[in-house]
Amino acid sequence: MPQPVNRAPAPPDIVGLGEAMVLFQAAGGAPLDTCATTSVHVAGAELNLLAAAARTGARAAFCSRVGADPFGRRVLAAAAALGVDTDLVATDDGFPTGVFFKEVRPDGARRVHYYRAGSAASTMDEDDADRALATSPRLVAVSGLTAALGEGPERAVVRLARQAHARGVAVALDPNLRPGLRPVGETLVGLLPYTAYLVLGRDEAPTLFGTDEPAEVFARARAAGVGEVVLKAGADGCWYATDDGPVHLPTAAVRVVDPVGAGDAFAGAYLAARLAGIDPRGAAWLGSQFAAGVVAAPGDTEGLPDPDRARELVSSVR
Repeated sequence: MPQPVNRAPAPPDIVGLGEAMVLFQAAGGAPLDTCATTSVHVAGAELNLLAAAARTGARAAFCSRVGADPFGRRVLAAAAALGVDTDLVATDDGFPTGVFFKEVRPDGARRVHYYRAGSAASTMDEDDADRALATSPRLVAVSGLTAALGEGPERAVVRLARQAHARGVAVALDPNLRPGLRPVGETLVGLLPYTAYLVLGRDEAPTLFGTDEPAEVFARARAAGVGEVVLKAGADGCWYATDDGPVHLPTAAVRVVDPVGAGDAFAGAYLAARLAGIDPRGAAWLGSQFAAGVVAAPGDTEGLPDPDRARELVSSVR
């Protein structure tokens, strides 16, 4: 009688290296110092990106470290619920999972308080990069935010980008610069020659290229060795690459409740689309649709299109 064939799982399309944390948000717009209740979410730039990619149908895997605590278990459960593989997430009983708190002020401004110093993810190092590469992904996603967590995470980002490039694996870089963390602009500039896809905000462009003028940003990125650029501009939409230079695409957002996570959703959908053979215009349009859903809902991933709607959106640009 024939025996069943045990096939190894398919390699991931995208592996993202980064930190995910548990978010507590004051309910009803109350300030944190007087609120009676909070809502609880899981968020992190790379996890948000991977969730969007997974929603398009891509195989997405998260590489990180979490604490051996209830928050770490919550991160793992949330990632799995989003369709993101967590086999590359290490559990560390010596360090906690990071947490952060958010309040929405009466004028609509968001204020965020991070408690990530000494977190499990802040102890990542080159062995985490090696663990990610061992899965033979088609693309690795790294960011300046991860590099800014500490010297170890910075080494991990650099090793992952360089080694992936050397092995013919595409590298996607999102600068994701955070003024409150250690500066990593010089490190990111050094990674540009290894970068197949640069997904950056227009406000971040001056740090890397000395200008935010789209045509000049694209030209300087290409001169630095970048394969492809897409420039995000929030409410002003984005610019994507064509043979004739960058082309502007207006935002698809019609309602803004919470802008946090929109850029990650854009990046995840854009990168998954490019891996699926969709051209930059279609990929940018898809990213804009995903971002529009995220800004229309509270939380970083709650506004992603449901699987059926996501399939419709992807099919419309194939």
